[in-house]
Amino acid sequence: MIKIIFSEDDIARLRKIYFEHQHHVIRRRALIMILKNHEVPHHKIAEIADVCENTVRNCLRAYQQGGIELLMITNFNKPQSKLKSFDAEIKEYFEKNPPANIAQACAGIKELTGVSLKNTQIRKYLTSIGMGYRKVSSIPAKADIEAQQIFHDQQLQPRLEEAKAGKRAVYFVDAAHFVLGAFLGYLWSFARIFVRTPSGRQRFNVLGALNAITKELISVTNDSYITSTQVCELLRKLAENSTLPITLVLDNARYQRCRLVITLAEELGIELLFLPPYSPNLNLIERLWKLIKKECLYSKYYSNFKLFHESIQNFIATMGQTHREKLNSILTLNFQMFKKENFGFAI
Repeated sequence: MIKIIFSEDDIARLRKIYFEHQHHVIRRRALIMILKNHEVPHHKIAEIADVCENTVRNCLRAYQQGGIELLMITNFNKPQSKLKSFDAEIKEYFEKNPPANIAQACAGIKELTGVSLKNTQIRKYLTSIGMGYRKVSSIPAKADIEAQQIFHDQQLQPRLEEAKAGKRAVYFVDAAHFVLGAFLGYLWSFARIFVRTPSGRQRFNVLGALNAITKELISVTNDSYITSTQVCELLRKLAENSTLPITLVLDNARYQRCRLVITLAEELGIELLFLPPYSPNLNLIERLWKLIKKECLYSKYYSNFKLFHESIQNFIATMGQTHREKLNSILTLNFQMFKKENFGFAI
């Protein structure tokens, strides 16, 4: 039997560790010491602490040798992966050849290193070197990433800084065409759920201008087409809504970059800042359209067009109150910029 006499200070400290320490192993060691102080038999301590009696004895001997400080040390045996020495080669290989699934990763690693491991081990290893199972994103093939960077740094960012300082109103402009149909999404369910698909091709068009700072959306809507007429209507609304100099960030759609729109913008004192071609990643309002589809359309069925467009209109009208936190989260002024090494290889 191991005999230990505990000081009052040690018991007080052990109690504090038992109730407050973050690591469950350290808390369990403190519990063993506390039970030992109450002269609980070793087999009973093992039962209460859910460990074997050898662990109890080892814990008591550690306390005898080094006190509480020794009990606080966690030297767990962490076997090193067989692939550890190949980290650099594997990282370089997968940067150029990202696998679509674990089976491909296993095959690639075996070919590269000669080491064969189970799927679960490979998945854990990939995570340990910083890889993750990420959805592939898209960028228009004709996008000029250098032109995007120059536009962002030299034109967009200076105007956004003025907007942050309250010296300018910056709006991101775009049109969304919501077609009455089935928008399939993901649901937690016990069985696969089917969403009815409405017939016809009716669409609800929203031409919107999103304030970069306040996240307010000013819009013009219809169920026919968006033309330069609607763009001019939006310009007049914006001019009436702001006393600050106005900049509109918009794409190169013909109905926006026509003589009628440019002339009216000059008359109203509105600056039109056209994005580089194929640059949806620099248009903040694109993120809002995705949110509207997610909240209003995915996995939902509308029996008629009236219910369909009312759902979208109601969301736009109330999102500032009902979804303020989410809007602030997704509508930050951090823009996705691309590097050539992020692109997949052409086939």
